[in-house]
Amino acid sequence: MEEQTGKKVILSGIQPTGTFTLGNYIGAVRNWDRMQQDYDCAYFVADLHSLTVRQEPGALKKNTLEAVALLLACGIDPEKSLLFVQSHVRAHAELGWILDCNALFGELTRMTQFKDKSAQHADNVNAGLFTYPVLMAGDILLYQADYVPVGADQKQHLEFTRNLAERFNNLYGEVFKVPEPYIAKNGARVMSLQDPTRKMSKSDENLNGFVSILDEPNVIMNKFKRAVTDSETEVVYREGKDGINNLMTIYSVITGKSYDDITAEFAGKGYGDFKKAVGEVVVDALAPIREEFGRLIQDKAYLEKVCKDGAAKASYVAEKTLTKVKKKVGLYIVK
Repeated sequence: MEEQTGKKVILSGIQPTGTFTLGNYIGAVRNWDRMQQDYDCAYFVADLHSLTVRQEPGALKKNTLEAVALLLACGIDPEKSLLFVQSHVRAHAELGWILDCNALFGELTRMTQFKDKSAQHADNVNAGLFTYPVLMAGDILLYQADYVPVGADQKQHLEFTRNLAERFNNLYGEVFKVPEPYIAKNGARVMSLQDPTRKMSKSDENLNGFVSILDEPNVIMNKFKRAVTDSETEVVYREGKDGINNLMTIYSVITGKSYDDITAEFAGKGYGDFKKAVGEVVVDALAPIREEFGRLIQDKAYLEKVCKDGAAKASYVAEKTLTKVKKKVGLYIVK
């Protein structure tokens, strides 16, 4: 990728486990559109990763196509970026196995996300859940990514990827680029509207805790009206005001206003006015995405063409890396 344009390569994926939340949008996807101008971008729907938790097959298939449509609706341009579904590029699973054989059992046991998900899904602590970070490393290393956008919950996995790449390079010679974390200047961590000490998540059992980017305007407004705040009345960002801090973060990212600007704007006004204002800017920001998604999801032929073309382009890039890896480890290749 980089050799053709001279731009740095950035890669990110998102699982097709339901509609993206406002947190996904503000924290990651919103920036993906903008990054297309400055980087060679690879964006993928991580359907193989979703299998670490049991999925209903029909729902997974539907969610995968909807995830592609959502990425397109959020501004990802398949003419500018690699956009593909993970399972459509066989090199991911193949490199994943080779890297499995170079990952150490001890380092995988230290992964905090494995411990957390094992507790959440005690009836299905499968091998894929354990080796998930290796497949993730393969996703990144296949495309020789310079940067990977990471949240706090993925920093450990990226560090593992870096260690694995360096170990492989030391054993077999330089093959992989060692990726760096990408911290978006205008990204933000969005918390639950009902429990602002926890990250907003589409798996939240309380439907009022998260906003889906496809929620209808009245649903969005009602969720913000019910958002947890505190017993004070001042709209100000400070320790101990988790609910208001979260709402101010959302308002700030969408409007571009500083926390001081927001405090001045709502001086003398109550929380009700502020929550209404936050809901309104969110509705306005998400309206074009919801409308474009509605148009795209009706055009299955176009979405399948995007998937097919994306898989072909991604496979071309990925196979070049995979072939180098196979040669380095001594696998016999028939030309």
